This record gives sequence, structure tokens and C-alpha cells, in this order.
Amino acid sequence: MGIRISPSILSADFGNLVAQCNLVAAGADWLHVDVMDNHFVPNLTIGPVVVESLISQVSTPVDCHLMISDADRWAPGYAELGAKSVTFHVEAATNPRQVARDIRSHGARAGLAIKPGTKLEHYEDLFPELDMILIMTVEPGFGGQSFLADQLPKVQRAREIIKNLGLDIWVQVDGGVSQSTIEQCAAAGADTFVAGSAVYNTQDALAAIANLRSKAQSATDTSWWCGN
Repeated sequence: MGIRISPSILSADFGNLVAQCNLVAAGADWLHVDVMDNHFVPNLTIGPVVVESLISQVSTPVDCHLMISDADRWAPGYAELGAKSVTFHVEAATNPRQVARDIRSHGARAGLAIKPGTKLEHYEDLFPELDMILIMTVEPGFGGQSFLADQLPKVQRAREIIKNLGLDIWVQVDGGVSQSTIEQCAAAGADTFVAGSAVYNTQDALAAIANLRSKAQSATDTSWWCGN
């Protein structure tokens, strides 16, 4: 079972963004790009102009995590800009099924993000439309928050649904993922991990990624869900 590590540039130096992306390129599977609009979450980061420029200058595939209002209107556009994966929040979409289909129609993977207070069971019928489900393990909006271990049952439930349906969907966790928490996430059923400060706030980003990958793989190899 493949493990994917996605460094979050939210913890990078925005004054040298391309260089910061290239810093992790040799170890990262994806770049996690947080787009915030100061409406859906109380923070403002970057928008489509910067995302398009970044995509044109980096070799690592980009997953845009949209923490923005009106996902129905804006999410497909990020796929058009060249993002290989676009993740939108179910809480911000009027018709999440159609949003996922629109993203896929532009050749990108469609991801659905779930806030800590949102019940996963309400959206089981959407799984066949998705390539990834993102379980937030912090409240969205800011980096460097403490990991919410009470979200691990939701990670496990997502994996159970995927296995029961026989689907090939990645389970991503985002928020507080670190050397001390990644094994718990992998054991619960995650295979795709967003890590911001655990990568960028270290002396050796590539070594940090390698260590995260090793811990996640070890936990996966002995997990309840891998290979069964």
C-alpha cells in the first residue's frame, strides 16, 4: 500500500515560495496548497493567480485544498489551472456531487474535505464520485494546531466505507500530522498525509519527510485495513 506525503506550503516561507517547493521536491509526493478566502475560514492566503504561477514553476503535482465559500463556482477552475487534485469542503458546496464531477471533467482528482464537526455518514453516497476523502484533524484555517485524536474514528470509518464499496479512494489527514501522530493516522486507515510544520519547521525537510514516510509505512503494514 503506497504512502503519500504532501508537505503543506502554509508553513513555508511565502517570500521564497518556489524555492520552498523545490526544497521538498525530492521527497514529496504532492504539494499541499491551502487556498483560504477569509470567509469560509478566518484566514486569507493565496488565490488562483498565485496558484497558476506556482503550478507553472514546480514539478511536484499540486493538490489544492480549497477552504473557500461557494465551491460550486470556484473549485473546478483550479483544475483548469493545472492542479492535479482539487479538494473542496462539503460544507461549502451546494451540490458536492456535481462539483466532484466538474473537477474530474478537467482531468484532476476530486477530493472531499470534512471538518471535525461534520458527520461523515451524511455523505457516504458521494464516495463513488471521489478520488480522495480528507478528514480534517484540526479546525481548518491555520497551520501549527494541535492534532485532534478524536477524529481518528472518522478516519477508520472512511476506510471501512471504501473497503465495503470496493473503491480506490485515498484517505488523507490534515492537521497536526507529525512524527508523533502519523502512525496513529496510518493505523486508523489514512494513506495520504499533509504535513506542514513537521516538514518546514525542521533543519532537514527531506529527512523529516523520509521519517514520516517510514513511520506511516510501518504502521500501515501491520494495520487492520491493509491487504485484507
